[in-house]
Parts: sequence; C-alpha cells; structure tokens
Amino acid sequence: MRCQDVPARRKLLVLSVDGLDHRYLRDADALGLRIRCMRRLLREGSWAQGVVGEVPTVTWPSHTTMLTGVPPRVHGILSNRRPPDQGGDYYWTLDLCKAPSLWHAARAAGLRTAAVTWPVTVTTLIDCNLPEYFRRRRGGAMDLRTIASAATPGLVERIASSFPSFPQEWMDDRTRALAARHILRTEKPEFLAVHFVDLDSEQHDNGPFTREAHAVLEYTDELIEQILDSLPPGYVVALVSDHGFERVRRTVHLKILLKQRELGGAIDLVAGLAVARDERGAETLKRLSRDAASGLGRRVPAEEIARFAPELAGCAAAYEPAPEVIFGHAASGPHEQIHENRGEHGLWPGRPEYRAAFVLWGEGVASARLPELRLVDLCGIFSEILGVRLPARV
Repeated sequence: MRCQDVPARRKLLVLSVDGLDHRYLRDADALGLRIRCMRRLLREGSWAQGVVGEVPTVTWPSHTTMLTGVPPRVHGILSNRRPPDQGGDYYWTLDLCKAPSLWHAARAAGLRTAAVTWPVTVTTLIDCNLPEYFRRRRGGAMDLRTIASAATPGLVERIASSFPSFPQEWMDDRTRALAARHILRTEKPEFLAVHFVDLDSEQHDNGPFTREAHAVLEYTDELIEQILDSLPPGYVVALVSDHGFERVRRTVHLKILLKQRELGGAIDLVAGLAVARDERGAETLKRLSRDAASGLGRRVPAEEIARFAPELAGCAAAYEPAPEVIFGHAASGPHEQIHENRGEHGLWPGRPEYRAAFVLWGEGVASARLPELRLVDLCGIFSEILGVRLPARV
C-alpha cells in the first residue's frame, strides 16, 4: 500500500496502544466509548478495517515487524523473551534484530529519532531514547531506574525539569505521555515512536471489551489528546497497535487431555494452534474437534498455514482453539481451567475479527476508509512518510 496523499519527508509520530483491538475503534458507538481524540483521528484521517498480524501475535515481535516490514521469522525477534537455551531474557537490544529497521534508515538519512518504551530499543542508534528495559514490572508500568540506566544520558533529568512528577518509581502511560510531550516540544525529532502498555495489562487481567478495559482506553485517549496538544506543526500521526485481543473463559491443556483419553499421534502446540505432525495425530484432532470439551475450533486451511507459518506447511492438520478458549502447555494436573474473565493474545493471525488497529492523521492525510492491511505493510507506509529507504542489511 502507498499513502499517495502524504508528501514525502514529513515528520512522523507513531503512537502504539498495546492490545488496541480494531473493534474498539470500529464499534466505538456500540461500545459507548468516550474516546474523543481517537474519534477525531478516525473522522479526519485514514483508517484501516483492521490489521492482520504475523506469527506470533505478541508484543515484541509485532512491534519489530512494524518497523522492519518483515515477519518475525525473518527479523529474528521470535517472542517477547529469548529461548531458554539463549538465557530466556527479553530481546532488549536492537542488535538482536536481523533485519534493517526504520531506526537504521532514519540514521542513514540524517534524521533525528526518539523512542519511549518501544520494544527492542536498547541501542545508541536512537538519538533520544527511553527504551523498554526493566527489571521490575507492576502491570503495564516498568521501573524507571532500570529504564534510565539504558536511556540517553541526561534525558530523564531533562524531562523532570519540564514535568516534576515524571521521575516516579514506575513508568506508566501517564509518564510515557509526559516524556513524549517533552521530547516533541524540546527535541522535535523527525521520528518519534511511543509505546503505551496499560491497556494490554488491563485486558489480560479483566478481559477485553469490559468496563475496566474501556476505562483504561478512555484514559489513554486523554493522554494522546495531551500529546497532540503539544505536537509541533509538520507531523503525521499514526495510531497503531500490535495485536488484537480475545476473551478467554477456558484454558484446555491438550497434552493432559490426550494422555487421559489415551489418544496418540504427534501433536504440538505452535503459534496458538494444535498441530498434527502425522496422520495419526490428524485423526486424533479430528475426533476431538467433535467434542466441545476438547476446546478445538476451526481447522485451519492449508493455504492459510502457508501464508502465515510456512514452516508448518507440511503438517497433517492444524486447529484453532474454539471461541473463548486457549490451549495451555501444562503436562500434568487437570486438563481444563475455568476463568471468570480474562483476555489473551498470541492467537493465530487468521482468526476472524482478531485484528490490530491502524489510523493515519495529519496535514495532507485524506479522510478515508482503507482496506484491511497486514502488519508488514506499516513499515512501507512509515518509510514513505519519512522519505527514507531501509538499507539492504543492518
């Protein structure tokens, strides 16, 4: 996709609201959401009918895909945390990304950049940086002392001089917004990326489309309005998210269920799916899919597997969980857990209605409804706005 209405070489502000399912924007009236600022962006800007994610649909890989234009299997940020054989820590540093990113392209073009708790940004490549880097968390908040240890020297003190309440113990969405306002006013970078986290945390605890989630989203809207009030002229604003969200009522541990029922076959849990590696496993999953207690839902077509997870293209069969069900990985204990109200992501990206959000707003951006996008499309849109080209390699 090309944003023909947006001139090249504009400044860009990307506001990512973690877990902002596109249905919050599409169905704002039906949900009764008081999101005045976001409604303005929708009314005056261009917005997509959802953004289809990439495997896995979790925060750190998805945010990296937004800024590289390639799926996680290419850029190498395969989850929030690294595999156990690599230490199991988060993918903190940009040098772990195997693909060129907008950070590299902007530096090569001589543009000034900034980031506020954007994943995979522990690096000196970003001029004004508060990276997503923490030792402790409290919901969506992260301890500021650890962030400051990897931040641009002196940045925390400069923000505190503008906003004395900034250097509290926990960096939450309120202080993220303060940081963004200070950076826009004083640094005026050509490219600023801000990651809001509190909505994602609330949805995990209380489920999406609930009173609690609505309240956090409405507060996030207030923060975004404050940022836009501080926005200097010449910026295009992208409101984005990394993945959708689904309600979860049950977790079904298939390994335990298979053992209890003495069912065989090679079956793995991959990318939010139950995947049969052989025909015996495929027959087992087919039988289980007829039983609601198994939690199996739609069988995923082969062409969909090839599109999102080509490494699984040779599997014998793959099934999504049923609505409001996720597959658990436990190997012992009860095969089923009941949840009163919680939410999850990390699901298969082809799942109907499970979509991220995308809105583009600013001078020169037409008011329009766009077709459904893919997450890999966003980097090209951002590159065109900034007037940069990603290097062939990092």
